[in-house]
Parts: sequence; structure tokens; C-alpha cells
Amino acid sequence: MKYYYSISDVAKLIDVKPHVLRYWEEEFKELHPKKTKGGRRAYTKKEIDLISSIKKLLYEEQYSIEGARKKLKNNGGVSSNEEIHPKVDVGEADKNILQEIKQGLKEILDICSIFK
Repeated sequence: MKYYYSISDVAKLIDVKPHVLRYWEEEFKELHPKKTKGGRRAYTKKEIDLISSIKKLLYEEQYSIEGARKKLKNNGGVSSNEEIHPKVDVGEADKNILQEIKQGLKEILDICSIFK
């Protein structure tokens, strides 16, 4: 198992170009790989997870750079194994409304099943 990965290794793994990784380092302050004596980047597993999260936010969920930056800040950094979805705090009144909606949908399904 490797502890550090080169920029070309990470680029292949995440499926982005190396220049994209360098750009993301400028835009996301949480992303700061160590550099070897020769100036080469050395990424850890934690940084690869962060890069994967950044890619998901930007490419799949269509966040802007600023939006992705805020999302990462609010989530305290997200590993690739975690889902990136907002946590919803549902109050008691909201739960009752959702239960009513759920019941209504069940009734609609029952009605639709008659026509099968």
C-alpha cells in the first residue's frame, strides 16, 4: 500500500487532468499536498478522498467553485465514502405534513392498482 501518490497517479485515479488538480489546489485551501525536495506533489489518501468529493460536487452535482468551497466548509471535508447531501432537520409539524402526503400517495397507488 502506498502512502503518497504522484499527481499523475491521482489524475488517472480520479479521471481528471493534472492541470485541473493544480487549479483545484489554488481554489480549495483544504487541498495542499506535500511537496518533495524536488518540488513534486505527494498526495495522501485523505487528499485523494477530498479530490474525489470536489469532483463529485463540481461535475456531478453541478456546484460552482464557490458553492463547492462552501459545501466542503460546512461539511468539514467529506470523504469519498460519504454522501454529499444536505442534512434536513424536520420538525414535528413537518413530520405530520409528510405523513399526510405519504398517506395520500398510498391512496393514489391503491386507486391506480384497480386499473391494472
